[in-house]
Amino acid sequence: MTTTFNWSQALRERGLRVTRQRLAVLEVVAEHPHQSAEAIHAQVARVLPVITVQSVYTVLHDLASHRLLRRFDPPGSAARYETRTEDNHHHAVCTECGRIEDVDCVHGEAPCLEPPASLSMQISVADVVFRGVCEECAARMAKEPSAP
Repeated sequence: MTTTFNWSQALRERGLRVTRQRLAVLEVVAEHPHQSAEAIHAQVARVLPVITVQSVYTVLHDLASHRLLRRFDPPGSAARYETRTEDNHHHAVCTECGRIEDVDCVHGEAPCLEPPASLSMQISVADVVFRGVCEECAARMAKEPSAP
């Protein structure tokens, strides 16, 4: 794995110890965004064979709570993780293959939706999930014969 970002410094800036487990998880998520904890574990285990799935879940939770990772909960799927944390963006999910893509927010800053005035809550984030069919799935579906 190649580090293009100084994750050690980012961990220290947030008051976290720099560990091999945290660095490996951050590098995997940076290289493969929108993966589940199990998929992240499979990648990290290539570098740290003794790491457990539970350890990966713990690291993901710690990193997300310190805003080094963002947790995304797509409808009907396991939580996914990404390192893109410092901006207001959304996601598009293909309902056929499950591919997830980032979608820049046209509004720019959070929250990008206005809550009703009657809501007795200070809103900091409004998640938007676009669901549809990606180009590859649409092309595949167009080639498949229709069922009678």
